[in-house]
Amino acid sequence: MTTAHAASARAYRGTETAGRSPEELRDLVSHWGAELELAPAETIVEWAAATFGERFCVTSSMGDAVLARLASKVVPGIDVVFLDTGYHFVETIGTRDAVAATLDVNLLTITPKQTVAEQDAEHGPELFRRDPDLCCAMRKVAPLNDALSSYDAWATGLRRAETRNRVVAPVIGWDAKKGKVKISPLARWSDEQVDNYIAENGVLVNPLVHDGYPSIGCAPCTRRVAPGEDARSGRWAGTNKTECGIHT
Repeated sequence: MTTAHAASARAYRGTETAGRSPEELRDLVSHWGAELELAPAETIVEWAAATFGERFCVTSSMGDAVLARLASKVVPGIDVVFLDTGYHFVETIGTRDAVAATLDVNLLTITPKQTVAEQDAEHGPELFRRDPDLCCAMRKVAPLNDALSSYDAWATGLRRAETRNRVVAPVIGWDAKKGKVKISPLARWSDEQVDNYIAENGVLVNPLVHDGYPSIGCAPCTRRVAPGEDARSGRWAGTNKTECGIHT
């Protein structure tokens, strides 16, 4: 990352970058994907902020604040998007509030078009049990797609070490469904690297992580994980479902 890139990243909050066409965005991915594959996470965030300005945001599910903290140090005031599905654990909402209070970020909470009560009235109660794919589509995928409409690129905390489905996650990739550049600065990080970063920087962690929930989603669809089980085995337990649809 050049000095000019870093300076542009620091000026992020004051920029107004016009949206690029899908062709231009794909060209950026083709050029920079390999270039930044082995770059430090901070450098990747610097590049994204310098390239996309205010049309770049970070998303967080509030399992921890690793990416939000790292991004806020590189780009103070960066947009951090949190999706409140209406089904979150109280600890997750508390972590979101703590992030907003302690990090230099512009935290944006987005919600589905329907409240849980409105969804229950239309589709019947506990849709998450009868049709979890539809529930995720309405309460996660659709509202995030809407929220990202004003951005050209979004950063996720996706890591290849998390599941087999994420092994091929690129650091800089093209999200064809959203028509956005998808950036995963932590893609190459191991569990040990995450733990070290948290310990060394005093990063906020959702209390549920220390209570047997290494992967945290909506409360009705997440259970504790027994010792020795896969970290994501507590998500949609008893079904074949492994992803909500945001990353697939």
